[in-house]
This record gives sequence, structure tokens and C-alpha cells, in this order.
Amino acid sequence: MEEDLIELIGSEVLDTAEPLDAQSDLFAAGLDSMGIMQLLLAIEERFGVVIDPADLSRDNFSTAAKIAALLEEKKAGISH
Repeated sequence: MEEDLIELIGSEVLDTAEPLDAQSDLFAAGLDSMGIMQLLLAIEERFGVVIDPADLSRDNFSTAAKIAALLEEKKAGISH
């Protein structure tokens, strides 16, 4: 899932050729509030997971690894 997220973030949200990995600081790479909204829509479309507004934190969206962990929790039905 991390690789799918990295591809999604790099190509559709940040529109960058800059190499990203699971631990890249997405905010340093240019992720902003508009980008997060794009990402939320793309996550819902691609993974079928809806992120609750309560889960929208800088920490949860700081790296692809943290986003993937949040998605796994949501898919498993674990409240964050």
C-alpha cells in the first residue's frame, strides 16, 4: 500500500518527479491543505477508505508510511 500511496502522492497530488519514499516528509515535499483534500478524495476512490475529519492531523499525513498505517487501521475497523 505504501508504494501505491507514494505513486499517488507523487503523480496526482504533488505532481513532482522528485523521488519520494515511505519516510519522505510530505509537507517538506509540498503537501498542503489543498493537497490533503485531493489526497483524501484519491484515497477514497482508489482504496475505498474514508478518512474521518478527526484523523486529519499533521502527524497522520507526514509520511506515506503513516498514511498507509492509518488506512490499514481504517480497513481493519480500528478507531484511531
